[in-house]
Amino acid sequence: MERHIGFDLIDSQFRHVMRVAVSVREGVISSATLLKRLRSGSHKSVTYVAFRKVGRVIRAMQLLRCLTDAPLRRRVTAATNKVESGKAMKYHSLLTNAVIFHNALDIAEIVRQLLGEGWEIDPEDLAHISPYLTEHIKGFGEYSTHQLDIEPEAYDPKLDVGSTPLRQQDLTTVGLGTAA
Repeated sequence: MERHIGFDLIDSQFRHVMRVAVSVREGVISSATLLKRLRSGSHKSVTYVAFRKVGRVIRAMQLLRCLTDAPLRRRVTAATNKVESGKAMKYHSLLTNAVIFHNALDIAEIVRQLLGEGWEIDPEDLAHISPYLTEHIKGFGEYSTHQLDIEPEAYDPKLDVGSTPLRQQDLTTVGLGTAA
């Protein structure tokens, strides 16, 4: 890690850095094109190194500003918490979908077993089973990983219980069963 900022390099490349910055701002060159050009042989490019050093200076100044400005720090914290809250909601949604899918597979397998044993399954009864059961889920519990290398059986999406559309007559009477 470098211990010095390198103001001499920044000073010697200031004209180039400013010319590139103005070109991006004015739309003469796109930022994507600029990044491609700087990336090719970047460590040999003195302008690239100067840009990195300027970026580090700006980042250090922003950190110092954040440390000394309490209202700014509160705004940054609130914005960060909002982003983290969104991530938590996406994680929860993903976890919910995974639980529902796993439970639906388990329910389908149990129905197949019951059909294989000669039970008669009424589709109306299946309509009352929710695949969002969470009693068996340990959100932060212990998970075994010793079986991760076992490949699961192929999933058969067909569940033959003689199903017919449920409550079709009710949907048609309110106009939901017909195409618009």
